[in-house]
Amino acid sequence: MDKVKRPDKRAERSRRTREKVVEAARELFVAQGYGATSLQEVADRAGVAVQTVYFVFRNKRTLFKDVVDTSIAGDTEPVATMDREWFRAACAEPTAAGQLRAHVRGTREILGRVAPIMPLIAAAAATDPEIAAQWPDGPDPRYTVQYAAAKALAGKPDIRPGISIEMAADLLFGLLSPQLYLIFVRDRDWSPDTWEEWARTALTSQLCADPG
Repeated sequence: MDKVKRPDKRAERSRRTREKVVEAARELFVAQGYGATSLQEVADRAGVAVQTVYFVFRNKRTLFKDVVDTSIAGDTEPVATMDREWFRAACAEPTAAGQLRAHVRGTREILGRVAPIMPLIAAAAATDPEIAAQWPDGPDPRYTVQYAAAKALAGKPDIRPGISIEMAADLLFGLLSPQLYLIFVRDRDWSPDTWEEWARTALTSQLCADPG
């Protein structure tokens, strides 16, 4: 009889510790800024020894990159956005209106996590060349995702005639940007639900054919 593989308790403890440290760092970076936050403060918030933080992440730059990456993904799994179940399911919707509804909902979840740290990335990169090097110049990964969504939209029966993939990608990239999300939700005090409905309605009116 095959032996049942038991959970690796040490690996599970390491995973939980890493998640606690990343969450503590995210809270402190958002509240205080990257430069003003020390690894000792992160360790205290996470309830671990500072030596543990150094052992797992080596330095604050690496921890910051992990905070950004896990904020985008929503977890620590190394799965790209376009390979995530929510994105694939949205692209598989049979209509453009259905895809936009699912795509905006999924994007809202990401923006709720990512938008608050976007100003931190810009500020940290401006003062630390090594952090700036972690986000090299080149195609914006967010645009790559939106272009893939636009390609899926192009084949739907209710797409507005004459809309190119490039135009659809530009509209998705602009209207679903972290900057615009922050303007409405943080600066103008919209609820995430209100933002989601507005973004879905705006994109549907621009990208879907008029009914009838």
